[in-house]
Amino acid sequence: MVDYKQSSMVDIAYELLTMKKKPVNFYKLWEEVAQIKGFNEEEMAENESLFYTNITLDGRIITTGENNWDLRSRHKFADVHIDMNDIYAEEEEEVADDDGNDGLEEDDYN
Repeated sequence: MVDYKQSSMVDIAYELLTMKKKPVNFYKLWEEVAQIKGFNEEEMAENESLFYTNITLDGRIITTGENNWDLRSRHKFADVHIDMNDIYAEEEEEVADDDGNDGLEEDDYN
């Protein structure tokens, strides 16, 4: 039997997700993790953002939208991959003015 109280929050979340058949809402997943860890309400409040950060950074767990989370291994690469070139291209288009000015001033040293 695994001693989950000694496991990290994200490892517990991973184990819980392996037992589930579909994505789980973040808050439901957090409540289950906190219960297993034995957190009281104060500890839950202190650790919630840390837990969110950890599952976001963990490569085994992904968001499937609408604050639902699942195992990356259950999804095709094309469904979960974000092309960062598309994101940066969209941001650059939003920054540019209508007259083509990108908001940068000519360098005084040139």
